Amino acid sequence: MRNTTMYSPTTSAQLYRSGRTPVVLVAAGALALALAGCSGAGSTATPAQTPGGQEPAPQASVTESPQLSPSATADSALAVPGYQVGEVPPIPLFTLPDLGLLTASTGSLTPDLTGNIQSRPGITVSPARCDEAGLLAGGMTVVGGDGSVVTSDGDSSLVNDGEGGAVYQDGTVSIVNNGDGSGTYTDDTTSIVVETDGTGTYTDATLSVVVGDDGAGTYDNSATGESIVIGGDGSGVYSTLTVTITNEGDGSGTYTDLASGLSIVNEGDGTALVSRGVLSMEVGAEPLAPVGSVGSFPSIDAAQPVESCGTVITLEDGVLFDFGSAEIRADAAGTLEELAGLLQDAQVPTANVYGHTDSISDEDFNQALSENRAQAVVDALANKGVTASMEATGFGETRPVAPNENADGSDNPAGRQLNRRVEIYVPAF
Repeated sequence: MRNTTMYSPTTSAQLYRSGRTPVVLVAAGALALALAGCSGAGSTATPAQTPGGQEPAPQASVTESPQLSPSATADSALAVPGYQVGEVPPIPLFTLPDLGLLTASTGSLTPDLTGNIQSRPGITVSPARCDEAGLLAGGMTVVGGDGSVVTSDGDSSLVNDGEGGAVYQDGTVSIVNNGDGSGTYTDDTTSIVVETDGTGTYTDATLSVVVGDDGAGTYDNSATGESIVIGGDGSGVYSTLTVTITNEGDGSGTYTDLASGLSIVNEGDGTALVSRGVLSMEVGAEPLAPVGSVGSFPSIDAAQPVESCGTVITLEDGVLFDFGSAEIRADAAGTLEELAGLLQDAQVPTANVYGHTDSISDEDFNQALSENRAQAVVDALANKGVTASMEATGFGETRPVAPNENADGSDNPAGRQLNRRVEIYVPAF
């Protein structure tokens, strides 16, 4: 017989607003054995402050079984890193490298970390673009969600109007601007073709992106093993070597992780079935929001070559932290060990660690969370032997790289996912 638990992972703030409290029903002893050590006998759940910064609602005591309480450890084992129990991550937005950023080294003073560590799902390593004051100013172009195109440039956004044709050549880069937003960009490894209707293609040594005229598109990254297919009708599929996320476009979808054994089936009716090993839970879960149509390709005017100012390593929050937490996950130790080794091998004298959040929760909570997460990464790297001078800075929700909301005011979970990040910026030296 399958061991099944009914539990609503709704946040305390939501429970407080609705006046409901969670109910936990324990079905069999095998469930308690599966979670042995997660909580003390006869204990009750005491959730931390909600991500919204509000006082948590009173929780019902767990009386059905003296051996189990819905502890944070139990929740973490049954949740996708960085998400709540039963929550299926969104299909990611398409992202492109900074279209104009020259990847060639600016000289011997630039640490070659981009060649020593590879990007992977949840971790992006790229040359950094800086403003005139030397501050990190973004470095990705986000295509998607609501048909928008956002080119990150610090805390501002620029949409080019495509007026005026030109040809740029410097011996390495060739840009043909037809004056109507269309054109081509080519260098030693990269080819970009942009049409007047916003369709286009991007290809380099590892990445291929195709944007169609019907809101559909494809993204394939051989370096990270990631593949995204957007149907244009609210559906989409995201896959890596171990993870597959499907969104059927009707509120239902699935998440499967072959490595951890975690499986989530969202029925689209307010419930989801979460399973891992012998444990199976039916939980309350919001239907999945439809996947937005792929946005138009950036105007070729976005391709304006600039010189790199260093290296930026971007880590999605789920790589390091549980939902709403600034405590580094135990399984992030290997990632931080690798980063520490690279910083030491490159003899990096200084690094800046920046914490960022999405716009969910109030500004004060997000600011504190971003600061605490940045400091946690600094402390962890120092404990692993990094001798570089490191400074932790939290920016809260003030420096998004993607829209937190769609143009109609609806939630953009894929955009929020990109905004929840920690950046390790190593300036040229």
